Amino acid sequence: ALEANLRHALDRGELSLHYQPLIEVRSGNIVAAEALLRWDNPELGRVSPDQFIPIAEGAGLIIPIGNWVVETACRDMAEWAAGNLPPVRVAINVSSVQLRDQCLPKVIARALAANGIKAESLELEVTERLLLDQSPHTRALLEKLRSMGLRFSIDDFGTGYSSMSYLTSFPFDALKIDRSFISKITESHQDRALSQAIIAMAHSLALEVVAEGVEMKERSI
Repeated sequence: ALEANLRHALDRGELSLHYQPLIEVRSGNIVAAEALLRWDNPELGRVSPDQFIPIAEGAGLIIPIGNWVVETACRDMAEWAAGNLPPVRVAINVSSVQLRDQCLPKVIARALAANGIKAESLELEVTERLLLDQSPHTRALLEKLRSMGLRFSIDDFGTGYSSMSYLTSFPFDALKIDRSFISKITESHQDRALSQAIIAMAHSLALEVVAEGVEMKERSI
């Protein structure tokens, strides 16, 4: 039922993007936003991304949906600029399936050009699993996207099985600490110590650090 409805979600206008702000701890300023894909279906209601994203990947729907996300995010950034809002970098999630699509660079380049958006204003978020993919094709596609001026971040760091040494072999600009660590840092000495270690390691590699799920001052380590 999920797959059958998802096949028509784009045409029916059931997909939307919500933007979660990324805030600099020191200044309190919004410096970027993460585009979050949401699906609201009349019969199924609000469907969790954890449910429909894997289905989209398995059913071959993630490519058109991912292209729509790129185009919508760029269009929204153009609307914000037209409204004289301060420029904000937007991060979008990209699946490993999309990174096997030779058309992805063209889709992104077209969306950027159509909306007058600079490449450095768009950030692509990938998961730790991509670090395990050492295929020449994936590396070549990443390098091509990087040459366009796009930024890269690694999402949910600390939850996968990748070697930290892989961080130096991919062109990342930022690292995101998984929410599961941040949510317990005020109660768990181990999670706090691990989060601080990840931050120190990332900074030593000249990577920016984003902590997911910081919803109170006490968690802004």
